[in-house]
Amino acid sequence: MSSLAATLNQAWLRRGLLACLLWPLSVLMSMLVRIRRLAYHRGWLASSKLPVPVIVVGNRVVGGAGKTPTTIALLAHLQARGFKPGVLSRGYKATPTQEGPVLIDALTAGSANAQVTGDEPLLIWRRTGVPMMVGRDRAACGHALLDKHPEINILVCDDGLQHLSLQRDIEVVVFDGRGQGNGWLLPAGPLREHINAPSPPGLCAAPIVIYNAQQASTTLAGHLASTKLAPLRSLGDWWADAGHTTTQTQTHAEPSLQGRTTWAVAGIAHPQRFFDALTQVGIHAQGIPLDDHADFAVLPWPVDACDVIVTEKDAVKINPKRLATERPGCRVWVAALDFTPENTFWFAVDAALGRLQGTSINSD
Repeated sequence: MSSLAATLNQAWLRRGLLACLLWPLSVLMSMLVRIRRLAYHRGWLASSKLPVPVIVVGNRVVGGAGKTPTTIALLAHLQARGFKPGVLSRGYKATPTQEGPVLIDALTAGSANAQVTGDEPLLIWRRTGVPMMVGRDRAACGHALLDKHPEINILVCDDGLQHLSLQRDIEVVVFDGRGQGNGWLLPAGPLREHINAPSPPGLCAAPIVIYNAQQASTTLAGHLASTKLAPLRSLGDWWADAGHTTTQTQTHAEPSLQGRTTWAVAGIAHPQRFFDALTQVGIHAQGIPLDDHADFAVLPWPVDACDVIVTEKDAVKINPKRLATERPGCRVWVAALDFTPENTFWFAVDAALGRLQGTSINSD
């Protein structure tokens, strides 16, 4: 993890010297955010309405608050309810293509790679098997995805709470234990916008707040979610299950790690959380923190490492064939995250979905 990112993350937790020095820029940011939101609300800036309902999952703070696990859990819930969802994603750090939006589905996923799609979209597809379209213009992606998959009757936008050019019907706002940090907007604080930013027109219900934490971390009413690491799986087994939904048979690898030097690699927003989670389940590994969305152009662990544990977000960037060629003596294990919202969250989601009855949505 870069020293600059680590410094800012610490500064954003309190109103210290660095945050105070950046505060004037935060005030300017606040003004720009309010003006932009007002412009969309008044119709001065155009926004697009898609032919099927849209659920946006996002957060008001920068960094990993749990958007992707929330999206994966939401997709599983929609599928269980009989809906046929699709996913829209910007594909953060993806390499733009001249051909336009990138489709990920059963036909294209075999040739997809995280450099083109971004790591999170590829992870979502591998966990859910739901068709996705990746691109900066979510509205254009939505139309393109519906053209390719006309059976889709609801769309989930992974990230995009501030992407107001796409109209939405339901908003899910994710916070983690940091809450709103020091309460200031970027760059003096972690907020992209005020936590009580007014809702855009067209929502069928008030934004649904979920806390990826043991307790609420802001004053907003919301629902809690618990997370725990699933049993480790070999990289090859994890890749072989791409596109499958629900739970999968998982291999317990912990006993085979006893007495062996083990490394843990995390290219996520908060690597220490991953290392701490491993420790809590009795796995003691030497941590290698990387920048969020690290590209894994070079495998980052020692060449003589025998056992390495990675997150799912990083596993999508490590092809088993590449591993066998570059590190033939190394075993890589994938630590998936089980994300479980409390039932009240699903009651709120189902209530909002119920208000959409009579629109183009159809779960039959």
